[in-house]
Formats: sequence, C-alpha cells, structure tokens
Amino acid sequence: MIDLLTTRNMRPSALAFRFGLPIAVFVAVILAPNPEGLSDQGQRALAVMALAVVLWATETLHIAVTGMLGIVLLVLVDGVDDVGVALYGFSQPVTYFLVGILTLGLAVHRSGLAERLAVYLIRFAGGSPKLLYVQMLAAFAGLTFALPSASTRGAIMVHVYEQVMERWGVEKTAPLNKAVMMAMGGLNRLGSTALLAGGITPVVASALIADFGVIDDFSWGKWFILMAVPFYLILICGGVAVFLMYRSGFTLHQGAGAVDLKAGPIEGKEIRAGLIAIGTALLWFTDFAHGLPPVVPALIAMTVILLPGVGLLTWREFEQNMGWTNFFVIASSLSLANALIVSGAAEWFADTLVGSVEGLRGHPYLILLAMAGAAAAVRVVMPNIAGYLAFIIPVAMSTGAALGLNPVVCGLAVVVVGDSVVFYPASATASVFIYQRAEIKASEVVRMGIIMTVIAIGVLFTVVLPYWSLVGESLTP
Repeated sequence: MIDLLTTRNMRPSALAFRFGLPIAVFVAVILAPNPEGLSDQGQRALAVMALAVVLWATETLHIAVTGMLGIVLLVLVDGVDDVGVALYGFSQPVTYFLVGILTLGLAVHRSGLAERLAVYLIRFAGGSPKLLYVQMLAAFAGLTFALPSASTRGAIMVHVYEQVMERWGVEKTAPLNKAVMMAMGGLNRLGSTALLAGGITPVVASALIADFGVIDDFSWGKWFILMAVPFYLILICGGVAVFLMYRSGFTLHQGAGAVDLKAGPIEGKEIRAGLIAIGTALLWFTDFAHGLPPVVPALIAMTVILLPGVGLLTWREFEQNMGWTNFFVIASSLSLANALIVSGAAEWFADTLVGSVEGLRGHPYLILLAMAGAAAAVRVVMPNIAGYLAFIIPVAMSTGAALGLNPVVCGLAVVVVGDSVVFYPASATASVFIYQRAEIKASEVVRMGIIMTVIAIGVLFTVVLPYWSLVGESLTP
C-alpha cells in the first residue's frame, strides 16, 4: 500500500497512473449512457464499486481508507437518502462478531498459549522434515480453534519454524525453508476459512450470502459442515503440491538432530485464555441447543477478556492492537455490496452475464465452471479478499438464480475458488512478512497461485458439489 514516503519517491507518471486510473474508471462508468435495465441509482452504485475495486486492486490507498471513501461516495454520489443505508455494514452483527473473534485471538496470542501449542507440535516432529511439514499443515487447521486469525497464527509460527531451520542448518533459500514458508504464506489461511470464526473471509462471505435472502444467517455448525470439506481438502492438496515443488529439500544432512524447543512452565494467563477459548468454542458448537447467534458467544468472550482482574487485556491494549483495519474493511465492503443489491446493479450485472452464457442454460455444471473461471479472473486483478467477495458474491448468486441454479451453492463456490489462491506476495501483510523469510520470488507465488486455482476448481467439481448435495445444498434446487 502506498504511504506518504512511497508517494514522495514515486515518479510523477507512476503517481498519476495510480491515482488517475481509478478516477478515470469512476468517471467513465458514471458518464456512460445508461444501459437498458440499469437504473440511474444502480449506475452510480456501480461507479462507486468500480472505483473501490480499482483502488483495492492497485492499493493506491490504504484498504480501510478505500472502504470509507466508498461510504462517503454512496451518500454524495449515489444519492442515498438515509445515511443509515450507506452505513449498513456498520449495523450488521457480523461486523461485531469479527471484533469479538479478533479480541479472542489477540488474548490467546498475548497470553503465550498459541506459541506453546506451536512449540509442542514441532517438538513431536523429532528430526523428520516430512513429519514436521505434515504437522505444520495439521496445525493450520488445529490451531484455528484457539487462534482464528491466520495472520496472527503465521506471525507466531514463523519464528518457531525459523528456530527449527536454524538448528537443522537449513539456509533461507534452501528448498525445505521455501516449502515451509510457501505453505505458511499460501495455505495457512485455508484452515481459518473452514470456521465461521476464522477471520474476515468467512465473516464477510456468510453475511453476503445471507443478505441475498434465500438462507437464514449461517450458524457456526452450518458453515463448518459446508466449508470444512472443501477447504481442508484443498489444504491437503495444496500441501502435496508445495511438497512436490520443493521435494529435494526434505532430506536432512547427516548430523542434524531433533529440535529441543523449550516452552517453559505454564502460566495462569495461558490457562485463562484456554478456558475462554474452549468455552466460546463450546457455545459455537452447541448453537443448535441454545439458539444464540455466533456474535453473542464472541462478544461474551470479548467482555470476559476485558474484565479487570479476570480478563487478559486492558482496554488500552485492546484498542491499540485489535486491528481496526479489519473492522472498517468488512463494514464498508458489506455496505458497498448492499448498495449493489438494493439499487439493482447486481441484478443488472447478473442479467448481462446471463445473456452471455444463455447458450449454457440446462447445463448447470458448465455454467458453474464458467462462473468459477470468471471468479478466478476477478481474483487476479483484485488481491483484496473483502473487495473480491463484496463484488463477486452478489453477482454470482444473482446469475445462478436467473439460470435456475441454487444461489447459495454459486455463492459458496466463488468463495472456495477465490480464497484458495494468492497471486501476489503483497496481497496481504502476513504473506509479505513470511515470503521474505525464504526470499521467495513473485514468479514462484504466481506459479503457486495458478496451481491452487486448478486444485480449487478440480476439488469443487469432483468432491465438493456431490458432498454439498448430500448435506442439502445441491447445485440445481
């Protein structure tokens, strides 16, 4: 993302392009002749979304600033009468659900519990790089229950794995270290998306799909049932792909022994963090019995964590370390997506797509394949996952409904395809931080992104669609 120093050092032509392109796209959309079937309000909403999409894709502004700019333009340009409509995302329970789980993750991190779990997992590997790698992949899924944020989880684990590589005498650019860091940067988050409490992707996606009106709000259990199989399976297949790419490094030189990492005696704050995390997870797991929406256990955990004497964080620690970017990005993304739906822009865009694939009507799998390909193309030009979801989910669901497909399956499918890939090292702060540890080149990340796209689409059609049909969400209603 461009900061003040970067802007000062940028050539005038590059600076003009970075700021001129989104403005040109916005003006072109808003001044273009109004297409048939698209209302004036819908065209203005589409112009605001187009501006936000380009800004998110180029990261000309901080992603949270882009979101807030979109909110302002919805009021000033789109002609929203009630400012509450523009602030729709800030009124949704899912936004505060995210705050709750981020607070829980911060508390588990600050208590030292997450690092202790990571150390134990690595110690079990002994001196086997293959076993270490398999346990790392398992930790991506297992540690999610204690530490939902993939970024925080990666930031903790990367230092522990660096100790392992140092003890084994593995160079930074060696294939083994590249395999570990490539998996941590590209596969770690897949364990998070399988859980409704797993971060910004499941939070945004579940809210957008529910907003379409064909399904009630997702419970913790329902999301897990639908998304655990695709994302855990893609995690496994992606892990195999990374292993094959760097398989020459999975043999240690003679004399490399087991790593003896010290965890130290367990402390009271770790016990409290564990009890809070377990209690919250139990409330999520048993939502079928008590009927509490997922946001309530998350806010209960947040309240307990912030209680003086009992909790784990002071209010100052919370407000300084919570990561408010996520709050503003998710809220603004929901507002922009809702503006597309309410104004009819999403439906018009979907109708346009329907016309282009009308010849595929009656061939649901071909329609979904075309949709998955389009989603992958959008993901290439839109590294920000919240912006990608806010744009593609309403369009995919509207298109699917118009062609006689189950809109829920269409929405879930583009989530699976889009969240399984990383095409750029700078697509997330955590990815940059981790990839630098092994000096992984951009070309290697792009190659892995293409491989993961093929894996995601292959898993979707061979395993996930039949599985979703078994659990009550078939492609054709």
